[in-house]
Amino acid sequence: MEKITLSEQEIIDAVCLFHAKFKHVNPEVVEVELMYDDASGFTAEAYVNGEMEPYNTVNFITAIRLYIEEQLHRDAMAARIVLDLHDEEGIIANIEW
Repeated sequence: MEKITLSEQEIIDAVCLFHAKFKHVNPEVVEVELMYDDASGFTAEAYVNGEMEPYNTVNFITAIRLYIEEQLHRDAMAARIVLDLHDEEGIIANIEW
């Protein structure tokens, strides 16, 4: 079983790419803030031109799957993705095939 870990920056990149596709803009104009709290779990806010869109855990997984397909050129549907809050590294994604 192969395992990789996506860093917090890679998760931000994944959300930027996903949101850019959704909004039909370049990823460079998307700003993303990742968050975690016990009540909501993993969430994010994506901004384009001052307009904010909220992301929940399901949106994170969807964005990461797109990133796996398009950036890592791997089978995203076969991947087991677990988000984790790491003390030093922030929000990371552990992925197994």
